[in-house]
Amino acid sequence: MTRRAITIIGVPVDLGAGRRGVDMGPSAIRYAGLHERLEILGYQVQDEGNLAVPLVETSAPPAPDEKLRYLEPIAAFSAVLADCVARAVAQERLPLVLGGDHSLALGSVTGSARERRLGLIWIDAHADFNTDATTPSGNIHGMPLAALTGRGHPALTRLGRAVPIIPEERIALIGVRDLDFLEREMLRESAVTPLTMHDIDRRGMAAVMEQALSIVTRDTEGFHVSFDMDVLDPREASGVGTPVPGGISYREAHLALEMAAQSGGLRSMDIVEVNPILDERNATAILAVDLILSALGKSTL
Repeated sequence: MTRRAITIIGVPVDLGAGRRGVDMGPSAIRYAGLHERLEILGYQVQDEGNLAVPLVETSAPPAPDEKLRYLEPIAAFSAVLADCVARAVAQERLPLVLGGDHSLALGSVTGSARERRLGLIWIDAHADFNTDATTPSGNIHGMPLAALTGRGHPALTRLGRAVPIIPEERIALIGVRDLDFLEREMLRESAVTPLTMHDIDRRGMAAVMEQALSIVTRDTEGFHVSFDMDVLDPREASGVGTPVPGGISYREAHLALEMAAQSGGLRSMDIVEVNPILDERNATAILAVDLILSALGKSTL
């Protein structure tokens, strides 16, 4: 991987979410100065613009009892995104995907994992480990991590060249604090390593990240970071799709991503669920840019 070359891909999708607005996240993050600040950090930046994603207004509405809302368009754009990410990897560029709701991680991780052994750090208030059999809402942004491990509808699990896309023993889930009942049982039965807010409170973020990095770098060629802004406490980031009280702090978030950068193993990243409609003066998008810079090597000295 040529460390100083980055490809930005925007995915303005909110089909996977239950609340509108995160489709404007890529524009808000760009408006917060992402491109310019990456160049100041020393990166050569190529912004490919936004993927064409159907709007809710132009998509057929899901039936009231539909278990997987907007399954077909989400599977379709995920396949396109996977190809875009894989192409950036083949060009020895680091893919940076801007969301949009968390359903897009299915495409970003699938593309980054193509033809290589990848670990996965999933930083999120939610486990996103539901399937069509467990979901209470039908919203696919609550399912991508399960799909990446081979659980769920074939349209979501078979986007990659192998199932699972990421073996679950190579996955660390950080900051989780809001689980559905059946989702919790399925996560307990898996080999995914959940590092909850309880772990962070008791052991500290540094120890939690050290454990996560040991998992995702063991017998891999690096790792992907999927960062949902709702992992932060709502007092730190109010403009998110699904806020949950009791999240990580500003400094804990930066420390986690600084450690990811220092490990030398980061190969790709997505940052999701910025909702400008709910934000104040674009503060959450500005924070998202700051966190991206930490993940890509910005330091105090």
